[in-house]
Amino acid sequence: MNVPENLHYTKDHEWISIEGDLATIGITDFAQGELGDIVYVEVETIDETVEAEEVFGTVEAVKTVSDLFMPLKGTVIEFNEALTDAPEVVNDDPYGEGWMIKVQLDNLEDQAGLLDAAAYKALIGA
Repeated sequence: MNVPENLHYTKDHEWISIEGDLATIGITDFAQGELGDIVYVEVETIDETVEAEEVFGTVEAVKTVSDLFMPLKGTVIEFNEALTDAPEVVNDDPYGEGWMIKVQLDNLEDQAGLLDAAAYKALIGA
């Protein structure tokens, strides 16, 4: 199970990379493994401010559809358009080319509620 040390995580299995007040968000290796083959990623919150823990999109796999939850409050400024034609990239490279959205964060202090790699590994039993 791949859990990069340099990222933050949520209990809902999203990862977040923060550089200044910009964040890149996707789902974890654990999440994509549990979902199975991803066939569609939908994000309809572009240019919207989304509260922490609100749904920012959905990911559809062969057998299920799952909501995607915002780790921190912010404005969704970009969707990874490559996922429109190749959603399976989330399965192949969840922490790289499989990122989902970029967000302009509202409050950097909100990071306190995120999990570090060790806490996330404990959560998933890795």
